[in-house]
Amino acid sequence: MKTSPVIIGIAGGTGSGKTTIARRVYEQIGRNRIEWISHDSYYRNFAHLTLEDRHRVNYDHPDSLETSLMVEQLDRLLEGKTIEIPIYDFATHMRAVQTRRVDPKPVVIVEGILVLAEPEIRKRIDIKLFVDTPSDIRFLRRLRRDIESRGRTVESVIEQYLTTVRPMHEEFVEPSKRFADLIIPEGGENRVALDAIMSRVTEIIGNQ
Repeated sequence: MKTSPVIIGIAGGTGSGKTTIARRVYEQIGRNRIEWISHDSYYRNFAHLTLEDRHRVNYDHPDSLETSLMVEQLDRLLEGKTIEIPIYDFATHMRAVQTRRVDPKPVVIVEGILVLAEPEIRKRIDIKLFVDTPSDIRFLRRLRRDIESRGRTVESVIEQYLTTVRPMHEEFVEPSKRFADLIIPEGGENRVALDAIMSRVTEIIGNQ
């Protein structure tokens, strides 16, 4: 039998509602029994580049992420060990000096646009979810998020979407849908899907 933790992978395009799904699962399982790790925390540290060059990096390509570190730390959690995950500053595109302590718990959510596209992450996931949302809705959500939370301009968000976000979605994110155990339309508002997820999590935990 598999030892704890149960790892839930939540993928989908930018602005698809991954975070909403993750938050609902997090709240239903209970904070004392679950940890939540974002693939975005593992963006490489581009401190050696100028700020202008950092803005030009393709952050939707797998090479922009230090996935090997995430895999290494997931393995440590599976061994029952505590990890220190990076904290990423999206305004400066650099890692903070501080890290975030994550203790092993019965359930770990791993969330990000590429978590099902990366084979080494995928093989460690017990429940693979893909949140499927129309592209126009995803773009509007990203536009609002990047302006309100990441200090971006409308023009820069649109340019990035057209030059990297949409092409990378078509090349890497959308094809990873085929690896999902469950495809969730309507994101966090899909109560049937959420009930199915919670039922499966309870079943896996009970069989350990």
